Amino acid sequence: MTDDKTKRDYRDRSRINTNEPYEMDYWKKKFDVSGQQLAGAVRAVGSSVKKVTEYLKNK
Repeated sequence: MTDDKTKRDYRDRSRINTNEPYEMDYWKKKFDVSGQQLAGAVRAVGSSVKKVTEYLKNK
């Protein structure tokens, strides 16, 4: 998935792009997890913020 910075709408906020360091930093702080934990959650359930949130709550 490419991260087109010229298009700013809901689609970009609903996914976690693990290829962008600034996004990883943001989501690590938001979820209070390490980079490995976040990457593992994305691998386990996909890049949907909603699914990752649920996954990390149940861990």
